[in-house]
Amino acid sequence: MANDLNTRRKSLATIMAALLAGSIAATAGGAAFARTDGQAFDPAKFQQRIEKRVDKALGSTDATTDQKKKVTDILQAAFKDMKGFHDQRVENRKAMEAAMQAPTIDAARIEQIRAEQMKIADTSSKRFTQALVDAGNVLNASQRQAFFKSWNERRGGWYRG
Repeated sequence: MANDLNTRRKSLATIMAALLAGSIAATAGGAAFARTDGQAFDPAKFQQRIEKRVDKALGSTDATTDQKKKVTDILQAAFKDMKGFHDQRVENRKAMEAAMQAPTIDAARIEQIRAEQMKIADTSSKRFTQALVDAGNVLNASQRQAFFKSWNERRGGWYRG
């Protein structure tokens, strides 16, 4: 009974770490897509950054080259898919700005835009969570723990939430 409880706690801790890492990674991805320095987003450079981050996060583990490649491919595909969500969020922000600057406030339109933003956020979150599950299934438990520990160590540099 106590052993079963310990296993559940470890599973819950792993899930929580995955969700935290997903949140952090999604924030990083959003920041990368939302460049404000006037430079165009370079997908190739972003894909290289993911590869470097995965290599560093798994560098101290016994993860094989094949495992690192699979995790990298999974995360790269997720961020590529999430680029479309960013574009939708930008359009919704523009629509919200226009609705708020209109001569009269259309509360129904504003609610529609808000609901669409929440739908996009939910879809984006589901996509990245699925990527985390897929990547987690490539690794064993100790590799996952090392990955998320290393991945999260950088959060002070770019995560402000």
